[in-house]
Amino acid sequence: MRIGELGEATATKVETIRYYEQTGLLPPPERTSANYRRYGADHLARLSFIRRSRDLGFSIDQVRALLDLSDDRSRDCRTVDEIATDHLREVDRKIADLQALRAELSRLITSCEGGTTAECRILEALAPAG
Repeated sequence: MRIGELGEATATKVETIRYYEQTGLLPPPERTSANYRRYGADHLARLSFIRRSRDLGFSIDQVRALLDLSDDRSRDCRTVDEIATDHLREVDRKIADLQALRAELSRLITSCEGGTTAECRILEALAPAG
């Protein structure tokens, strides 16, 4: 399949596929006599793995590590567990940050009593201290 077909099959932009090739996440495809890229089932499976990993928020470095581990099926999966656990901690931290942000925004909105912008508690809270 051509790069556009691979992109369509995995909902991945052509530029992203090329980036994954440049960074070594996706092996370079064979070329046709007309120098077109020709992707196979292995590329489709690998790109699908990359996309799913990225959709779950794993970093490029984490995806690279997971791919390396996936390529050697005889390895202990402890390292995979560690990568996923580290990522889960980061997700939990981000959730906590978002919950704190939500609480602060809710507090600001609740403090608003209408009136003019000159009396707006939200604008007052956003203004630099001075």
